[in-house]
Amino acid sequence: MIATCTRCQARNRVNEEAASTHRPVCGRCGAPLELAAQGSPTDGHQPLVVTDASFEREILGGGSKPVLLDCWAPWCGPCRMIAPMLDELAVESKGRYRIAKLNVDENPQVSSRFGIRSIPTMLIFKNGELVDTLVGALPKPAIAARLAKVA
Repeated sequence: MIATCTRCQARNRVNEEAASTHRPVCGRCGAPLELAAQGSPTDGHQPLVVTDASFEREILGGGSKPVLLDCWAPWCGPCRMIAPMLDELAVESKGRYRIAKLNVDENPQVSSRFGIRSIPTMLIFKNGELVDTLVGALPKPAIAARLAKVA
């Protein structure tokens, strides 16, 4: 099983059998890993991890709810800085919108398709169409306001 750390966004390989008796921690930052919500697109409590392979299905075919796609990289300080804010927005969404994350280093097709040249870049989609783009480490109220316009 692969678990993404909510603190530093590192991907960790977790032995499911061992995880039943010991709480796994991130190999990069040491934070406890949350296994129950990993990769669950419907729980709304954590951003959905999107890849080149799942982009069409999860973002473009994801329905009428707006989706904020955070294009980030693990080495990017500003990306790590806004990650907790996006986690909070995912929890606060109450179903009005979804938050998703795309690692640009691991997923060059989507990055190229949308011309991602600077990170963090946040793309807002509605009904499978790109409706807004936010570039840089914006404050949480600014991100929430842009999402509210399309929700």
